[in-house]
Amino acid sequence: MSRRPTDRYHWAWHRAVRRICQRVILKAVIAAEVSVTVEGERNVEGLQAPFIVVGNHSSHLDAATMLSYLPYSLTRDLATATAGDYFYNNKIRSNLVGLFFNSYPVDRGGRKSKNAGLSVSLLRSGVPLCIFPEGTRSRDGVMKSFKPGAAALARALRVPVVPVAIVGAHEAMPVGRNWPKPGRPPVKLLIGKPLRVRAGESLADFNARVENRVRAMYTTQSTTVLIHDEDRTRRRGRHLDAAEDAS
Repeated sequence: MSRRPTDRYHWAWHRAVRRICQRVILKAVIAAEVSVTVEGERNVEGLQAPFIVVGNHSSHLDAATMLSYLPYSLTRDLATATAGDYFYNNKIRSNLVGLFFNSYPVDRGGRKSKNAGLSVSLLRSGVPLCIFPEGTRSRDGVMKSFKPGAAALARALRVPVVPVAIVGAHEAMPVGRNWPKPGRPPVKLLIGKPLRVRAGESLADFNARVENRVRAMYTTQSTTVLIHDEDRTRRRGRHLDAAEDAS
């Protein structure tokens, strides 16, 4: 019987082994090297797959910290997009990232191969995805613009996007280091409320909204300030509508 490329992501034994790799081994290693805190867990209570988790990307700590510290309801079947040209050119390496990160290969630089369309297939089969929309790690720690791929997937398939801001990972383990700096530097994960495409919202606008949510959480180091800002925006919009009706 032929296997589909998405079959592995539904295997119960793989999920069980992966949980040990992520929540026991990987988490223990990270806890020994950095001090991790998580905020905003309530924002994703009751969220059902499929969905897309997105975050800023400046360190090899990013995916490892997310998979071992985010609520298990998010990471249970979460498949992480990884560079096919780097992580899948070696059998041992691909098996390891498959176990620890539940990875799937994506093609960079405009290349197209048998991996094309795998993101869509995984989402359609109920597997949530973890994508870093900057495309690669920031070398200076400054968050770069988001490429529209994750937003396009969410918009086309009508799945929610979970924004996550990762604070401190670049300072703890910047590009060029193979291990975190000594002293257990702090790393914080900030989980925002899921974002859904609005009726008539363009891809560019939705992608900008996702990027702005992550950027604002990263800048303010808060998961709630944006909720307050959006409430004020809605109230201001209602006032404008009332003024227009009265004129």
